[in-house]
Amino acid sequence: MRTLGSAEVLERFRRQAVAAVQDGQSQADVARVLGVNKASVSRWVTKVEEHGGNLDALAAKPRPVKRLLSPDNERLLADLLAQGAHAHGWPNDLWTAARVRVLILKKFQIDFHVEYVRTILKKRLNFSSQRPQVQAKKRDAAAVERWKSDTFEPFLKASPGRKGNAVLPG
Repeated sequence: MRTLGSAEVLERFRRQAVAAVQDGQSQADVARVLGVNKASVSRWVTKVEEHGGNLDALAAKPRPVKRLLSPDNERLLADLLAQGAHAHGWPNDLWTAARVRVLILKKFQIDFHVEYVRTILKKRLNFSSQRPQVQAKKRDAAAVERWKSDTFEPFLKASPGRKGNAVLPG
């Protein structure tokens, strides 16, 4: 496991360890005093020797940081999602976390895990997970409205005191 600290602190730590070994202290003693594994000290000393004694070989690499979407990019993502999935090349307008992940990768060149995309959608953009309502393909909306107004509503008004399961006419 990597020791905690900034890249500069870790580099200084390694340089001090190698300098102590070069001054004649044993690798085991240096490792014990610094609280690191002896193999780490050995690896650092070997690395410096391979680079001709140049301590710059111990330069720390900055810890990789996951690049997050900026607030402006989050607003842009919400606008893109509002256009619908069909507008971005999918055969229907159903957004899934996997599809949003692909959209983020295409538009922002950031590759997030699909579960992290789900977190962005729920916690930052306040989207909710919903399943599309299934309706019959041959549904006649006008007929449904006619049935509601002509049959269902008069039935409800005509039977205000009925209890239990009422049976609708027709």
